[in-house]
Amino acid sequence: MRITSADEAVKAVQSGDRVYIHEAAMAPVSLIEALARRLPELHDVEIVHLHTDAPAPYVAPEMVGHARHNALFSGPNVRQAINEGRADYTPVFLSEIPELFRDGTLPIDVALIQLSPPNRHGYGTLGTSIAAARSAVTYARTVIGEINPLVPQTRGNSSIHVSRIEAAIEVDGPSRPTTSTSRGRRSNSRSPA
Repeated sequence: MRITSADEAVKAVQSGDRVYIHEAAMAPVSLIEALARRLPELHDVEIVHLHTDAPAPYVAPEMVGHARHNALFSGPNVRQAINEGRADYTPVFLSEIPELFRDGTLPIDVALIQLSPPNRHGYGTLGTSIAAARSAVTYARTVIGEINPLVPQTRGNSSIHVSRIEAAIEVDGPSRPTTSTSRGRRSNSRSPA
């Protein structure tokens, strides 16, 4: 595993690739933002994920031709793009997704994941969501990780050895957007009554 910058890490994504993004609250926001900066240089990148609790800059109108999102579960951050025909929705049972990755029906070229810091044996974990990420990591050609000390070490089938990760970035704290595109996120602040 090579530690690098987010912009350098996403250079592994090439035109025509299918990219899986870690689902739910485990979405690697720094890598998503770097991917959005890279996409104008590319064409026909397919981005696949379940609902993510993160901005989705890859569904912006200016990304047409560069990237197309294929939602396996539609969340608020991609619904408008789906409704406007700039993104797709593929209805599928959650239990069927790993088989789609394994049998080549939906092969993954690059998986962008967030994980805990590796332990002394070189294993980090996928934290609080392994719904489809575990399978994506297993079958992706390339895995890029966002290592975050706030991701808990979890048990079960969530371990990833550093040898499986081509490139990683280190973040220090909550994985939050650095831009103002935080649609879909809830604020923790209260409005005056």
